[in-house]
Amino acid sequence: MKSVCVIGNGQLGKMLRQAGEPLGISVYTLGQDDKLENVPYHQSIITAEIERWPDTELTRVLSRHPHFINQDIFPLIADRLTQKQLLEQLNLPTAAWQLLDNPQQWKAIFQQLGDTVIVKRRTGGYDGRGQWRIAIEDKIDLPSDIYQSAIVESTIKFDQEIALVGARNQHGKCVFYPITHNLHQEGILKTSIAHSYISNHWQIQAEQMLTTIMSHLSYVGVMAMECFVVGDRLLINELAPRVHNSGHWTQNGASISQFELHLRAILDLPMPNLIVPTSTVMINLIGIPLNYQWLKLSCLHLHWYDKQVRAGRKVGHINLVHQNAMEIQTALFHLAKLLPRDYQSTITWVIRQLT
Repeated sequence: MKSVCVIGNGQLGKMLRQAGEPLGISVYTLGQDDKLENVPYHQSIITAEIERWPDTELTRVLSRHPHFINQDIFPLIADRLTQKQLLEQLNLPTAAWQLLDNPQQWKAIFQQLGDTVIVKRRTGGYDGRGQWRIAIEDKIDLPSDIYQSAIVESTIKFDQEIALVGARNQHGKCVFYPITHNLHQEGILKTSIAHSYISNHWQIQAEQMLTTIMSHLSYVGVMAMECFVVGDRLLINELAPRVHNSGHWTQNGASISQFELHLRAILDLPMPNLIVPTSTVMINLIGIPLNYQWLKLSCLHLHWYDKQVRAGRKVGHINLVHQNAMEIQTALFHLAKLLPRDYQSTITWVIRQLT
């Protein structure tokens, strides 16, 4: 029996474990302070559900394991500075940016990057945390440790946000899901929509870019790439060297989920072409108590993380999938009545994308 150890025991690790069970793959999800005595890590492939981890006895052992896939790639992509440098090295388009070194830079920053910029911590920060939007007329009020620990990007007037999730195995074979259309609110992914595979301009462009990145790095496993659509071209926003929220729809909308695909890639199992027969909508449940009334909707699939509910925290997601888009729209109409008021604009956006 094959086994995998995952650095991290959050919802992504748990979903990797669930994906492994039908295939006879034992997946061990390990928190940073867990003990290794009862885990067969010597014979396991090592992967991670997070880009960065604290320095503990467990992480020291696993991160230096000879079978830790992509061990040199995680720190490169986890640091926004080296991630941006990678994109520049590969001549891949991204927002104009520069390192934030000292407070004396601000005049030059606005001259070079425009009147409104985004400050992002180099490491850490997600779901809008560790990021600040600053306009030229604003008082600069940032944490004292931000200098030399952040980059600054120009703001992008984008038409849409999309993401591409794909995977590469050790032999260089790459497979991709259809691009997803994403909606973020306050820096948190609120919903994703995926349609049946269509080889259109954006799909082709995104696949070429992600193939370039994964091939250059000799990357193995699932990687996600978030992009801005600007006119007829794509700008890469961020990369994630792991399974990603933008691919949660694949659990119910594709022949192979992103979690199973990642296991197949890192264990060198067959990676057939992915089949996506119809449209799927994924809605993140953010700071919402569990409500089993959602299950009244026949095309709805609930994925609950069993986490403490608090404001701004992802505690689950819903996938809506049906051959008939009208059935999804009807389900969304009823779902809107079962979600908080701030989800109404999200549901309206989704319905507009489906029509």
